[in-house]
Amino acid sequence: MKRNLLFSFLGIGAGLLASCQSDPKADKAQTGAAVKIEASSGHQYQADLNQSRVEWTGSKPIGKHHGSFNLQTGSLSLQDGNITGGLFVMDMNSLNVLDEDTNGIFKLSGHLMSNDFFDVAAYPTARFEISSVTPGVTASSDELVMKDATHTVTGNLTLKGVTKSISFPARISVEHNQVMAQANFNIDRTNWGLVYGNDKSLGDKFIRPTVNIGLQLVAQVNG
Repeated sequence: MKRNLLFSFLGIGAGLLASCQSDPKADKAQTGAAVKIEASSGHQYQADLNQSRVEWTGSKPIGKHHGSFNLQTGSLSLQDGNITGGLFVMDMNSLNVLDEDTNGIFKLSGHLMSNDFFDVAAYPTARFEISSVTPGVTASSDELVMKDATHTVTGNLTLKGVTKSISFPARISVEHNQVMAQANFNIDRTNWGLVYGNDKSLGDKFIRPTVNIGLQLVAQVNG
């Protein structure tokens, strides 16, 4: 029997908003030291790489940029209706700028892939490994942007060789053979050593440290 899984973490960002705007409105991920990852149990779901990707949005005083990364590999474990683990590896060389204004996209892509930002020559992949998915959220509903969040997802995010744990609210439902999840949250890129442009004295060239981050995944398993 084929089981289908739709797993969405929506919203990633590393680009730039209009001068009258603030950081992307989203729940803030809690960031800390890397956590221990225990072996997961249950059925393994493999990502459908044609339908899975990471998206990002980021800002500076005079504009914004939006784009995506493709997944290189991805898997998720599910037992008794609960997510017990997962690992998603991003192909950093697949960086794609999706701005409506296409002027300068090639130059921007090259800059983001350089050692000023992701240094993809030295770090061709990034990864997120789930340590736990627990029912409920720690914040009150008044504090949440995603008011109908049902779970808290925690795991290790590795960017440019730096690993930090992140924890964020998500909306997850498990029905029959399908799992659906959504999340929308911000991180501070400087926690991963991505500090280029993070100086307000740069004026219009200042790049905000806040990055809106997410993952969209479709995965399935036979058995």
